[in-house]
Amino acid sequence: MEIASVIVDVPTKQTDRAFDYIIPDQWRGTIQPGMRVIVPFGPRHIQGFVVGLNSESNVNKLREIIEPMDLKPVLNEELLELGNWLTEKTLCFKIFAYQVMLPAALKAKYEKKVRLAKRGTAQELPSNLQVFFENDRELDWEQAIKMRIVPPLQREAAKGLLEVVYEVKERVRKKHQRFVRPTTGINELLEAIQTIPSNAEKQKLVLQYFVKHYDEVELKTLTDELNTGRSTIKSLVDKNLLMEFDKEVYRDPYENRTFERTKPLPLTDSQAKAIAPILYSIDQNQHEVFLLYGVTGSGKTEIYLQSIQEVIEKGQEAIVLVPEIALTPQMVHRFKGRFGDNVAVLHSGLSAGEKYDEWRKIQRKEVKVVVGARSAIFAPFENLGIIIIDEEHETSYKQEEMPRYHARDVAIERAKTYNCPVVLGSATPSLESFARAQKKVYQLLTLPSRMNNQDLPSVDVIDMREELREGNRSMFSRKLFELLQDRLAKKQQSVLFLNKRGHSSFVMCRDCGYVVNCPNCDISLTYHRVREQMKCHYCGYESYVPTTCPECNSEYIRYFGTGTQKVEEELGKLLPEARVIRMDVDTTGRKGAHERLLNDFKDGKADILLGTQMIAKGLDFPNITLVGVLSADTMLHLPDFRSSEKTFQLLTQVSGRAGRHQLPGEVVIQTYTPEHYSIELAASQDYDLFYQREMLIRKLRHYPPFYYLALITVSHENLINVVAATEKMVNYVRSQVSDKAVVLGPAASSIPRINNRYRYQCLIKYKREPNLTKTLKTILDQYQKDTKNGLQVSIDVNPVILM
Repeated sequence: MEIASVIVDVPTKQTDRAFDYIIPDQWRGTIQPGMRVIVPFGPRHIQGFVVGLNSESNVNKLREIIEPMDLKPVLNEELLELGNWLTEKTLCFKIFAYQVMLPAALKAKYEKKVRLAKRGTAQELPSNLQVFFENDRELDWEQAIKMRIVPPLQREAAKGLLEVVYEVKERVRKKHQRFVRPTTGINELLEAIQTIPSNAEKQKLVLQYFVKHYDEVELKTLTDELNTGRSTIKSLVDKNLLMEFDKEVYRDPYENRTFERTKPLPLTDSQAKAIAPILYSIDQNQHEVFLLYGVTGSGKTEIYLQSIQEVIEKGQEAIVLVPEIALTPQMVHRFKGRFGDNVAVLHSGLSAGEKYDEWRKIQRKEVKVVVGARSAIFAPFENLGIIIIDEEHETSYKQEEMPRYHARDVAIERAKTYNCPVVLGSATPSLESFARAQKKVYQLLTLPSRMNNQDLPSVDVIDMREELREGNRSMFSRKLFELLQDRLAKKQQSVLFLNKRGHSSFVMCRDCGYVVNCPNCDISLTYHRVREQMKCHYCGYESYVPTTCPECNSEYIRYFGTGTQKVEEELGKLLPEARVIRMDVDTTGRKGAHERLLNDFKDGKADILLGTQMIAKGLDFPNITLVGVLSADTMLHLPDFRSSEKTFQLLTQVSGRAGRHQLPGEVVIQTYTPEHYSIELAASQDYDLFYQREMLIRKLRHYPPFYYLALITVSHENLINVVAATEKMVNYVRSQVSDKAVVLGPAASSIPRINNRYRYQCLIKYKREPNLTKTLKTILDQYQKDTKNGLQVSIDVNPVILM
């Protein structure tokens, strides 16, 4: 008897283990670990992942698997193992660990079809299967089960002749296009051309086309090229000379684009010195973690590209992670330019269908390189030679919902399995990574100067308090305004950076101080000018802007704070001749908008690029010579121990956009706290001194990298319940850890109520607590049972955001 261990898609404590199922005779020998199966669970049928096969079970009365969902495993052995590690590390359910590795299309409702693989023909199949696949027909999976022919289908799939595809009902469909091909040989076509009457000129034209190009062609391409209608093709189909058929094509997000092929650039001395240890590690199949620390514009990307080249030549594969959508357009250009169709791209700007198609290219070994955001770290490669994480300090590499993994940790874990290097690149490494490099846990590689040996841009820090005292009430300091005028006159481009979105932060009454808050969350509503409305960025609540104060009926109700829309408006008044492109969440919401706006800027269709976070990184345009930071302090005052680090990183990154080519660059940073060390040191781009200052503070206050953190967040609709439950947890944790650990709480979260649920938290700072994982698991197990009374508990190990 063959038995499969299955992790079922029921995320609760009681079901977070493998269940045994008998493999029915018809599926024996075909079900393998890593496949998805449908199993009976209680009264319903659900999806599960096979994680192992056994010949016996210690459970009596086993039920049978209903059917497999895949012909080939969707998770390879290494990813199954990684799922166990992820479960342990992030305290999540196994089912979440496996689902996070798959594209969304594989998590929806589907219809399954079996069809010929790209390189298969019906004639190569056993005679009893040929009939189903002639003329590119597909076989419905349900039909295959009824006819009991799944095992032979699986054997042919193993040879690469057949494949199973998921026609997803809701989320994503395969993309099909209509194709035409000749049904007879070239001689028959030539004979037909002679016999076709002279008034059927178009038919002759089509046949002549196929004599020259004896291959299938897309119907639309054919009719466009020969300027002929569908009726001509139909006549030839009726004469059995041609046949029409549907064929699946990949949705290619980059289809109508040609990427200019680029050649490796000669390396500078410091680049050659930095790449040598990486190439040695690739050559020797050694697992090493490198921290590539190079100033902005020092040529880190070229090191990535040449390291990948080496990996591809060895017949291995590479994963490159870049922070979310901000970097992808330019990064994709660089990678597609160097490696052409060998690159798959995965990021949030793609539709579910495009993501699924890109994922299948990887699974079918059709590409060697994946460039993508966080989730691309799970790309189903089986022969990894290098993993690169660009801008490794970025917080978007940490997932904020289950499983709460950090892509850097997953990368290092996968690289250990494949004995390959991991390269972490940044101009402003996270303190944790830099501290590890100092302790020789990571190997530090440095690029101290820019590629073109240009100086880093000169930086002016402007004290906005002085501007106010001297009567300048504008959001632009006099210096910045002069420089903007100067750049307009010289026809050079400027970038203005603002650290938030929306028009104004909040609406307040000047008479009584009333601020318009969200009724469901303890946070003020943000004013959005476009629709004249107030919005809560946490629960989505929307409301109109009051004309009078709801508290005191005063008409002095005003907007406070600055948003991108407001800056754009002021620019319009002060510099009416300037052409401005605004980039924020509102203008880049539509698919492809992000790239279109950047291309317009690159093509010189605007003088000023105004934007939020998304323009801070990765942009490399030759004509940018001025960068203005309008509000350097917005991050400094957040209740987060990393706020100084994030401010320093952001200002350094933004400054790095200026003067990257021939023209020298200038940067103006406007601030109300010019004396803060993170602003002073970002102005001089002195990471090393910043690192020393910040490490002193972290040591004093028991924060990473000196301590690890774990954050327990508890929420409930009733405040008393939340406080009582958090109190219990804090006492339990204190009783289980050593006196070297610091346990803080219960305390209200920095946003104490979201969506009408009160939030309390407990923060644990520790160095070595072998008992802590077990303690946290016990808390989760205990409160999992309490979900009936509405209590929600989440635990984040090494959180990036403490709010």
